[in-house]
Amino acid sequence: MLQTHKIAVLSLQNSSGMKLEKQDILNALETITVPGEGQNMVASGAVKNVMTFGDEVIVDITIANPSLQAKKKTEVEILKAIHEKVYEKAKITINVKVDTPTVTPKNTIKGKAIPGIKNIIAVASGKGGVGKSTVTANLAVTLAKMGFNVGILDADIYGPSMPIMFDVENERPLAVTIDGKSKMKPVENYGVKILSIGFFTQPNQAVVWRGPMAAKALNQMIFDAHWGELDFMLIDLPPGTGDIHLSIMQSLPITGAVVVSTPQNVALADAKKGVAMFQQESINVPVLGIIENMAYFTPEELPDNKYYIFGQEGARNLAADLNVRFLGEIPLIQSIREAGDLGRPAAMQTATLLEKAFEKITQNVVEEVVKRNDDLPPTEAIKITTMAGCSAVKK
Repeated sequence: MLQTHKIAVLSLQNSSGMKLEKQDILNALETITVPGEGQNMVASGAVKNVMTFGDEVIVDITIANPSLQAKKKTEVEILKAIHEKVYEKAKITINVKVDTPTVTPKNTIKGKAIPGIKNIIAVASGKGGVGKSTVTANLAVTLAKMGFNVGILDADIYGPSMPIMFDVENERPLAVTIDGKSKMKPVENYGVKILSIGFFTQPNQAVVWRGPMAAKALNQMIFDAHWGELDFMLIDLPPGTGDIHLSIMQSLPITGAVVVSTPQNVALADAKKGVAMFQQESINVPVLGIIENMAYFTPEELPDNKYYIFGQEGARNLAADLNVRFLGEIPLIQSIREAGDLGRPAAMQTATLLEKAFEKITQNVVEEVVKRNDDLPPTEAIKITTMAGCSAVKK
């Protein structure tokens, strides 16, 4: 239903005897659509005030498009409409005010939501080689063990590793028809659905793409795929802060971000930049916390010993400095590398130090998601409860 807008109109007679009528002016303006508006400028409320003084007309109008081109086009169309439809010798003054839209509120979800996907977690690192993909894979299988429906989008276009880590490097996504449209069906293993650019390239083939091409490929894997019902989608982002990160955050409503770092200062400096990227006002993705990988070395023959090869508690201290949660630490153990190379994430091994570490970290991530969702409208929120080490979803 259109809102009725009051337009002040003052009509006076001048010495020449010519008098323009307000309704004639309004009828002429109703033939114009303001750039960026779907209605005519009178019905949309863009026309704020009209005054006539004999053969003189003053029109006050507000538009949302701040460009000079839009302003000029609006002025020209008003002049043309009044001269052609009302009086060709009318003296017209047009006052155009630009009313730009307000800044997106802090907790407003950005991007286009994917039906059926309740939470989207970006896993990032400022620096390469800190084990971000390993952490993503193990978080995913741990969530699946807890009973959640989980998917991974391997957004590391130039270095995809999920096909190897899940032992599906020779698999290819199948095509399925959903609502009359052909969609990609993610590859699935260990209860986790996966899409990666690695499924579409040869092992020895380098992906040499500029940012727009990479963004297009990611959008296809996001929106042209049939993910089904997911409680969590984990996005394995490439290292650093660049085009891919911005494209993902523009395309999807990211629930929150997890930043992975090792304890040494070089990695911590880049991790700090990663946190700062998500916290920028124009991006404003909540940082759920920081995970410290390779926190200490424990040899297999001395399981109770800890050797702090890369420094001690660096990521924990960084989390405290940045006022974000420290989600937990992962030791440097040979089996975690072997498990990744064999395509069976280490967290799947039962009764091990790594399984316990990832269970604790995953529970902390789930708790932070619950807190994050408390700030969302009820229709967008997912209610998660944690009981006796096992999590469940309530819709």
